Amino acid sequence: MENFSLILAIVVVTALAFDFTNGFHDTANAMATTISTGALKPKVAVAMSAALNLVGAFLSVEVANTISKGLVDESGIRPEVIFAALVGAILWNLLTWLVGLPSSSSHALMGGLIGATIASAGMGAVHGDVLVTKVLIPAIAAPLVAGVAAMLATRLSYTLGRKADGKAAEKGYRAGQIASAGLVSLAHGTNDAQKTMGIITLALVAGGAVAPDSDPPVWVILSAGLAIALGTYLGGWRIIRTMGKGLTDLQPQQGFAAQTSAATVILASSHLGFSLSTTHSVSGSVMGAGLGRKGGVVRWSTATRMFVAWGLTLPAAALVGALAEYVTGFGSWGTAVVAVFLVASSAAIWKLSRREVVDHNNVNDADEPAGVVTTAIAMVTPPPTGTVTENLTATIAAPTGEPAASPATTV
Repeated sequence: MENFSLILAIVVVTALAFDFTNGFHDTANAMATTISTGALKPKVAVAMSAALNLVGAFLSVEVANTISKGLVDESGIRPEVIFAALVGAILWNLLTWLVGLPSSSSHALMGGLIGATIASAGMGAVHGDVLVTKVLIPAIAAPLVAGVAAMLATRLSYTLGRKADGKAAEKGYRAGQIASAGLVSLAHGTNDAQKTMGIITLALVAGGAVAPDSDPPVWVILSAGLAIALGTYLGGWRIIRTMGKGLTDLQPQQGFAAQTSAATVILASSHLGFSLSTTHSVSGSVMGAGLGRKGGVVRWSTATRMFVAWGLTLPAAALVGALAEYVTGFGSWGTAVVAVFLVASSAAIWKLSRREVVDHNNVNDADEPAGVVTTAIAMVTPPPTGTVTENLTATIAAPTGEPAASPATTV
């Protein structure tokens, strides 16, 4: 491994730090619904997800090759450019984690890379066709496809299980959720761990440590898999709460439908080499599952904030990456300034997060109240069978503020 310079070592360490943030940022993708429905205890869920993320990292290198060989012109990239890109991605991951928004780690990484590359080598160094066909189009299509599939799967599940014993069916769906959550974790390792492999391989090519057009070395695959698995095990509890409780209230049938749909989309995209956002896929499937149950609603106030974060991810990470690249252009002291800024900012975000701790003990606590759109939909949605009496009693009692009479009347 010749020409493994200090800056290249810094880039590799920073890339693994990003991979670590990717792990805890995206734990919710695999395990939020499983935790929210009680199919698995929180700590067991994240341990299972971490192990399968590590396994998934060894299944394919197609997405890694998209990052290292397709998105930007590797011949004009310096290791400092990769470092600047990672700074933008890490800071965006940490900011969205702080506020509990499930944004895309993948798009943060690609946004940082695009911004830093443009700042270093100009617009011509970015391959626009790859950006559109393998990044932007999947970003729009994935949540729509996963959402529609999850909605249809949810309706089918309730239709087929209408005459089944309630407790037995629920137990079966919980078991199915565990299996489908494992599949999502495997898919996440296959797709997201590869992005870090790709960025490290790109840095190694830029630093002259490996030949152009090389596949990721084995040590890169192993280290990326371990970093994302460790981050996953720590659990991004803030985003798990949003994904599991903030978007909609899920029952086991919905959780199973959502995870199965998302895993199918992610694995298919990984096979095709699409640098897909697992966050977009899982969020879309969760919303689809929420709408698939009769009487189920989506909390559109939370969803709207999430959509805004999705739209800002690429440009925000690109801007930070471009600014970081500009500063590293001043030489070694500029790179040192950017490194200090990254460490200081990360420490400040962590300190802010300690003001309101979210962990495995309170991840399923009550979430925010429903927004205006959700309330309006709930008012016109027919109640589930067996709850008419309770709803009527509550409605009669509400105008006066007096306690309702005992619900003995049958409607």
